[in-house]
Amino acid sequence: MAFPISVAVADLTAALSDPRWDALLIVAEDFTALPSASLQAAVSQFQQIDQRIGKEAVLCLTEVAPGQRLILSATGPLNRDYDDVRAFADAAKQGISQAKSAGARSPLLLVLAPQSPVYQQAKAVAYLGACQALWQPLEGREALGETKVEPVQQVGVVGISDADADYLNAVEAGKRLARDLCGTEPERMAPRRFADYCTEAFAGTPVSVSVERDVMKLNQDYPLLMAVARCSLQVERHKPAVIRLEYQGDGPVEQTLLFAGKGLVYDTGGADLKTGGAMAGMSRDKGGAAAVAGFLKTVALLKPKGLKVIAEIGAVRNSIGADAFVPDEIIQSHAGVRVRIGNTDAEGRLVLADLLSHLREDAKSAVNPVLYSIATLTGHAARAVGPYSALVENGVARQQQLSAQLAELGDLWADPSEISRSRREDFSFIKGRSCADDILSCNNAPSSVTPRGHQFPMAFLVAAAGLDQHALASETPLPYCHIDIAGSGVDGGDWQHSKPSAAPVQALAALYCR
Repeated sequence: MAFPISVAVADLTAALSDPRWDALLIVAEDFTALPSASLQAAVSQFQQIDQRIGKEAVLCLTEVAPGQRLILSATGPLNRDYDDVRAFADAAKQGISQAKSAGARSPLLLVLAPQSPVYQQAKAVAYLGACQALWQPLEGREALGETKVEPVQQVGVVGISDADADYLNAVEAGKRLARDLCGTEPERMAPRRFADYCTEAFAGTPVSVSVERDVMKLNQDYPLLMAVARCSLQVERHKPAVIRLEYQGDGPVEQTLLFAGKGLVYDTGGADLKTGGAMAGMSRDKGGAAAVAGFLKTVALLKPKGLKVIAEIGAVRNSIGADAFVPDEIIQSHAGVRVRIGNTDAEGRLVLADLLSHLREDAKSAVNPVLYSIATLTGHAARAVGPYSALVENGVARQQQLSAQLAELGDLWADPSEISRSRREDFSFIKGRSCADDILSCNNAPSSVTPRGHQFPMAFLVAAAGLDQHALASETPLPYCHIDIAGSGVDGGDWQHSKPSAAPVQALAALYCR
């Protein structure tokens, strides 16, 4: 799983004549104050004949740049109230695509950012943005060869340290694993092949991997998850798996992170079948699980001391057929909660609830625990907050300002999110309607047209997983934050064709590994 590694470059002048580099990509608001007189003179000449400079990524031929390739990619204005560091990621994506098309294999990246706290991570964000643009689907790399479809081997980042480069490489390795797991078609990444890919990705690392494949054991321990998987059992290669990842850093444990990841390798909608073309792109419904694995990959490479991480991923296919689960069924969760099914296309919360219930047991005796669930859960999140991750936390997490910290760092690292409050109406919405059931999984309308359609599922997760026993007023309060990446999980919004974004790996890494 190669990727264009970042290399720290301390001296731009020396690098311009270093044969290791074959192009120079400059990302800046404008090109009027370059740190090299020869570069400034060349750019000034180009500006006289090419009005595109400063408006779009432009490739110039000049002897002052490595390989005679100079790419100028402007961010646009950076001083408006609503401008943010994503401008550098966007410009880097355009510029690196020009460099790759021109034949560059080892470009230099020079980022010129304003002296503002908002842009303090501009160099890092530009590199990671370039890697996002260079990533190609796993199936294409396997069919055609990695070096053919991803020829760029390294990126020299001017002005960062070796430690910065190591950090960026670890983050990008995690993001790449997340993109591979999320963006790969449903047969290549069927549930147990998803598990195999995780096992291979963590071989030889401090992260241990265990995979539960036994159907009888899964039925006993993950009853809601197995309701979703029930119809898939008829096809051997579609059978489910629960993947458990564990990491413990050196020294005494100071904090424990517990992650549940939704890994729907394909979601037909089940008996509530997706229609009108809505099924296309549902192989990416495993983006939450992919992000969890990606974050663990970054952790495995950075090896933060005092940190313990436990993750459970439910790799499941929601199939349609004679044995599909249906609305009106009542199924008891791992936590002992009787759940009435409202819509089988709201399957992800069922998978997550059992995973969270298991993680809750781990958390009760853990040091300084924090629980997360990550999922492409609702169309409402995409409609309500657009291309941002939606954070919905419980009272304990809100008291600790967990979402606020994640959102603040996400803004600095171009992995932004919006904070949504959990309200009493959300818990009223999922209350059982009779003595036969304790809670309702959802209504029978699409989440995108349901008021509070991405907030009330968090209430369901809290109730179905038994986390309501660990609220602020309880003897064992546990902070919990649900992250809905239905809007942020792909870069561009096209769930069938856009590249997975690996959100929120960058923000989580900044919070826990920096």
